[in-house]
Amino acid sequence: MLAALAAAGRPMTAGEVHADLGSELAYTTVMTTLTRLHGKGVLAREQVGRAYAYRFVGDPEQVEASLAAHRMRRVLDAGTDRAGVLAHFVADLNPEDEQLLTELLRATDAEVDG
Repeated sequence: MLAALAAAGRPMTAGEVHADLGSELAYTTVMTTLTRLHGKGVLAREQVGRAYAYRFVGDPEQVEASLAAHRMRRVLDAGTDRAGVLAHFVADLNPEDEQLLTELLRATDAEVDG
């Protein structure tokens, strides 16, 4: 769904997004998802006739990163073994991503320490 909006490069109605996806999802599912993403501030919408046309707020890559972070947070919050979830996540990182994570954690620590 987000890929359809990003590829279009213009605001799209729920009907247009649904048509772009084919029969993969029900129209009501598309409409509900777009409405929820609007409520979370990921999408902006403007009235076009009797429908709304949706567009990204900001850069689509930043939006995708934000949504991925939100999904990761939900996985962490859903379980009782947070250390286990994080340990599996880190174990699956390639060396470059592991180094990037280490640098990000150090930068966060430096900000906290002031």
